[in-house]
Amino acid sequence: MKKLIIILLASTCYLTASAQQEVLVSQYMFNGLFINPAYAGSHEYWEATALHRSQWVNLEGAPVTQMLEIDGPIENRKLGLGAVIVHDDIGDTEQFEFSANGSYHLDLDSERKNRLAFGIRAGFTSYSFKFDDTKVFEDGDQVFQDQISNEFVPKFGAGVYFYSDKMYAGISIPTVFAGDGNLSFDVDSLSPRADDRYFEQHYFINGGYVIDAGENLKIKPNVLIKYHPSAPIQVDINANFLLYERLWLGASYRTASDLIGIVEFNVTPQIRVGYSYDFTLNDIADYSNGSHEVMLGYNFGKEVIKMRSPRYF
Repeated sequence: MKKLIIILLASTCYLTASAQQEVLVSQYMFNGLFINPAYAGSHEYWEATALHRSQWVNLEGAPVTQMLEIDGPIENRKLGLGAVIVHDDIGDTEQFEFSANGSYHLDLDSERKNRLAFGIRAGFTSYSFKFDDTKVFEDGDQVFQDQISNEFVPKFGAGVYFYSDKMYAGISIPTVFAGDGNLSFDVDSLSPRADDRYFEQHYFINGGYVIDAGENLKIKPNVLIKYHPSAPIQVDINANFLLYERLWLGASYRTASDLIGIVEFNVTPQIRVGYSYDFTLNDIADYSNGSHEVMLGYNFGKEVIKMRSPRYF
């Protein structure tokens, strides 16, 4: 029954295109490239981050996501390059995504303390829908008879990102355009819809500020606003606390959805590890034990990192 619930949710998203189609994790405030291509190259060094997320644990067929990103500056930090790889499973749907990201960074003062970046993203997503084991109410339903294997969808996105030593703000559209005609489906005619699109644009607006609250304490309040034409506006209100320049503790509230606890530890100036747990606040809480997320990050360039450690965002 639990798997049936997830399959019905995923199938509804597939047929009506009303769901959130951008993969989003809870530890994005430390890994900005996941949501904004202009973030690429915003640090003085190259960095890599790997992340695993198990959503709605104990609910069979619930989303499981792996993400990998690497980015860094070139040309004396005037340009940034980055790449993001995503693998996502939900029910009988599997997606693999790759994107290349490029950014241009403009100095707003002579000391390079305030900078404005413009970024673009180009890549593709490969989708597979496998309905062989799907439980349906009516046997022989044609909608669930066919499989879509490795449907290739080119995607393009863009973003703007302002940052300084203590604050940041950004706006991004991870998918401005996607060549996705074959994924839009008309249930009545059982055929692709040429006049509709499976993907709809998602808009992300975020910002944060680091406050010195004592010799060994810094506070980083931050917010993320997510808008999708077919869903209510979602807001993440976050507060992160840095203790002794090494340990981050944080809490987030996602409107009508989750309460999130976050911890990140700087093992060395180059290695950082993170964990978050989402307490589900909606009806799915009756079927699951929340969501777990683990992260491992590595910063390249020991001498630069010593001068700029720790990182705030």
